[in-house]
Amino acid sequence: MKIGIPTEIKILEGRVGLIPSSCEELIAKGHQVFIQAGAGLLSGYQDSDYIEAGANIVADAAEVYQSAELIVKVKEPLEGDLKYLQAHHLVFCYLHLAANAELAKRLCDIGLTAVAFETVTDSQGQLPLLAPMSEIAGRISVQVGTHLLHQPMGGRGVLLGGVSGTEKGHVVVLGAGKAGAAAADLARCSGANVTVFDRNPQRVQEMTNSAPNVTGRMSEPDAIAETLLDADLVVGAVLLPGAHAPRVVTEEMVKTMPAGSVIVDISVDQGGCIETIHPTDYQNPTYRVHDVIHFGVTNMPGAVPRTASQALSAVITPYVHRLCEPDWDQANDLKQGINVRAGKIENSVVAEALT
Repeated sequence: MKIGIPTEIKILEGRVGLIPSSCEELIAKGHQVFIQAGAGLLSGYQDSDYIEAGANIVADAAEVYQSAELIVKVKEPLEGDLKYLQAHHLVFCYLHLAANAELAKRLCDIGLTAVAFETVTDSQGQLPLLAPMSEIAGRISVQVGTHLLHQPMGGRGVLLGGVSGTEKGHVVVLGAGKAGAAAADLARCSGANVTVFDRNPQRVQEMTNSAPNVTGRMSEPDAIAETLLDADLVVGAVLLPGAHAPRVVTEEMVKTMPAGSVIVDISVDQGGCIETIHPTDYQNPTYRVHDVIHFGVTNMPGAVPRTASQALSAVITPYVHRLCEPDWDQANDLKQGINVRAGKIENSVVAEALT
């Protein structure tokens, strides 16, 4: 199989689809790898590292797409990618089509096959290719929120963990999955008081048992509304695989939050779980609604590309090997990953979200 790795062109996206060691594995199996010059630089990988692994360095994106059949990316194809994609291509990346009907239509019109990392589901119903980036995004959400709470950033001037003789900050986490649990863990380590909402009673109890300063609560509108009244930082981490994120915080709830408090919605790339959120990027990451700072960057792990590329490459490489086999679409996990094929939306959950 001829595998292509283009440079990511999303704003300030530093990750690369496969790191050199993963390329070396694939080349050892007889596959060819074509990587765009400089694609790994922001993740700390030189072209020479890929050459040493046996990959072919090509000058530009056009040559990558022309040379390869399987395209391994990180983020969804943008205009600079779409103009090169053709029907024979198999694309493997994050797509998040439930919140992007225009991209879904473009991919269908091209006629290619697109497998989305975020809908590849294992036998336990888990999302193995989403998990590492969810964990990273969860941690970043608290790091970013901590910074935005500083008064020079427009925040309400709260140190999350406080110090002796002062009140502690209050972090509210919506969802106790991989991202939410990672956010809650970092927030409680900072010393903040943490409230975690989830619909699963077992996860609620696990959160409560995790530390004295963490309280798990069932996700109910009245309970969320009450808790937001004194929230310093709210982290949205609600996920329905392949579907649009459910809106669990209304604009009316946002209005009641303290002035200068912060919202970081990790689920924004699936449409967001907070009514007032909309996508932003790392050039212009925040905006204010009802005097609450909103952070809606859709590629949060792109801020730590070295760590994120290593974590992502590790989990997707076995699947790349399988995609290079003729019957790759017979296994249930990759079959669920197929979002687009032959001009149609093939994943039923994604299709329903787009109707």
